[in-house]
Amino acid sequence: MSSVSAAISHALKPIAPQIFGLMGNGNAHFLDAAVRAGFDYTAVRHESAAVSAADAYFRISNKLAIASTTYGAGYTNTITALAEAAAARTPLLFITGDAPTTGLRGWDVDQAAIDAGVRAARYVVDRHTPGATAMEAAAHALRERLPVVLAIPYDLAAADSLEEQLPDFASLRSTPPAPQLNSTQLEQIAQKLNASERTHILYGRGAIDAATHVKDLAQKLDATTSGTLLARDLLDYEFDLGITGGFSTEANARIIAQADTVLVLGASLNQFTMRFGDLIAADATLIQVDLGSTATNPRVDYFATADSALAAADLLEAVDPAAGGWRSSLDLSNLRSRPAGDEQAADGQLDPRRVASELEQILPANRLLVQDGGHFIGWGPMYWSTTGARSVSCVGTAYQSIGLGIASMVGAAPAADGRTVVLAAGDGGFLMGLADLESIVRTVESGVIVIYNDSAYGAEIHQYGSIGLHEDPMLIPTVDFAGIANAMGATGIRLDTLEDLAGVRQWVQAGARGVCLVDARVSTHVRAPYMEEVLAANKKAAAASGLQSGKGAGKR
Repeated sequence: MSSVSAAISHALKPIAPQIFGLMGNGNAHFLDAAVRAGFDYTAVRHESAAVSAADAYFRISNKLAIASTTYGAGYTNTITALAEAAAARTPLLFITGDAPTTGLRGWDVDQAAIDAGVRAARYVVDRHTPGATAMEAAAHALRERLPVVLAIPYDLAAADSLEEQLPDFASLRSTPPAPQLNSTQLEQIAQKLNASERTHILYGRGAIDAATHVKDLAQKLDATTSGTLLARDLLDYEFDLGITGGFSTEANARIIAQADTVLVLGASLNQFTMRFGDLIAADATLIQVDLGSTATNPRVDYFATADSALAAADLLEAVDPAAGGWRSSLDLSNLRSRPAGDEQAADGQLDPRRVASELEQILPANRLLVQDGGHFIGWGPMYWSTTGARSVSCVGTAYQSIGLGIASMVGAAPAADGRTVVLAAGDGGFLMGLADLESIVRTVESGVIVIYNDSAYGAEIHQYGSIGLHEDPMLIPTVDFAGIANAMGATGIRLDTLEDLAGVRQWVQAGARGVCLVDARVSTHVRAPYMEEVLAANKKAAAASGLQSGKGAGKR
């Protein structure tokens, strides 16, 4: 007779054979059973990293992974990462220990309440159906595109399983729903597109599997296209404008502003993609097709719930061929050009734009990009190319956190498929995730870490220091990340001048094996264009609030 933990492992091995975890009392028996069963197990050094790594693994591979920690403190260390996965709607299975069936002990917390608080679904195993419960949890994660917690009560982990038979996983409805446009919606959207003279199609992460249909639809409509951050450059299409939103070029933004109709497929239209309301002309028609039940931005004129691939295929049959002319009239010669930056900024430190533009020419071309959050966040997507449809991952941005992106490099490693994994991070966020530099060095076959080291929380410097708040709480003593990397077995290279990039070239020429950490000493004097947009939006909101307050005061 097998244990509850062994039954869980046996049930999940065909479904999610990749585990990221850190062993403790609550998950020791599960990890023992999983390793003995032949799971691919990657140990991490902080519990938060287990969830972030599983999150990144799915975003890049489109395959479910397992994160595992103990109960109590091990569990609570994961909460920010779990909230991020829920906000980003990333399927993952988090297997954790929990209080015994007899009730909470002095060191236990109400994990069920916390799960609910971060909007993660929860399943609890028992002795009678541990394997079936685990399979139901995995199916739920995949079907609903959410993180799911599978709790193992402490007194059941090593107990004998009484389960006799497992269900067929296919019967558990693990495939996400793929609704189609109904006949009325299809006719109405087709009418709007047929009436358009300047159509633009904006695609997002939800349209990654619809690339062929989106391209064919764009060609038929004489439309330009562009992608959000996580789906940029999806199409091999002459009139694809690249990334849209705060990381786009001004040429990209000017062309989209000319469109009289914008069709959005599988993109959430957050404030950054919409450039705080300035992306689309005020008189343009905005159509959104997404899996959600309602529009995700108040600017949307027409919304329909549908799978992007099915919607694009149906619209391809429903629309009339456009007369043509708009695309051919556009000047795309400088569409992708960006300021290369200066060798040094006014304070003598490196210009981060120049660091990014130089690295684009040096780093291995076959690469994927994982990112942490911070002021630097756009330099990679703006200046670096990547390989493959799911080649950019930004773990942390949905929950607006920093520090989670470091462990995403660990999750990217088994999904890299021969590509060099490039991590962009700031000094503040990297210090938060520093424990898992060891995990990165141990697991990444070919990786580059670029730390934009400005000795500060750069976003706060630009957003709050610029309006007069005291900068002392925003500063970080300069850290020698290259020295730390060398001490942990990586190749650490400190960049004080562009000439120091010779060390990176040598590492690449030697085969780009192992991990190279680039400690780039960059200036806080260079403000990213997307930060300028944030500041302008804040100023506009403050002015509107002041005006509203003034109106109220006048009435008194």
